Amino acid sequence: MNSRDAIVAEIPRLRRYARALTGRVDAADDLVQETLQRALEKWRLWQRSRDLRPWLFSIMHNLHVDGRRRDSRIDFCADEDLPTAEQRASQQDALELRDLERALALLPPDQREVLLLVGLEELSYAEVARALNIPQGTVMSRLSRARQRLKAVLAGEAAPILKVVST
Repeated sequence: MNSRDAIVAEIPRLRRYARALTGRVDAADDLVQETLQRALEKWRLWQRSRDLRPWLFSIMHNLHVDGRRRDSRIDFCADEDLPTAEQRASQQDALELRDLERALALLPPDQREVLLLVGLEELSYAEVARALNIPQGTVMSRLSRARQRLKAVLAGEAAPILKVVST
């Protein structure tokens, strides 16, 4: 498989992760576009001995973090913008999906990113660590905290996350 085909094969995964990160189709498409553009610009820097997917996710993560820094407000998607399943879901399934989407949105971004890369994209801890440029132990602790928080939110037991502001 040539390099072009390898990148094209990763686009569906990039779109899915971008959609989960941003919560909006238009923002996700922009993020994927920026990721692909940056990957092509930096293609000579990719180490052929490494897997392409974590490298692309690393680029996407960095672009997303940069975007969050530029625009610190959080955009929540409307229920009608949530992804739809191939099969028609029951009303209970739809409610559970909505609750999960909202619970994911309540996670701190660093925990949500790790949870999505491990749970949704099925990357190994080592691949996530390389993609996010953090130690593997940090990946494991963020994933553990994300799972605990998600479980508490879904059970209705979670307290709101308070942001510490220095004076």
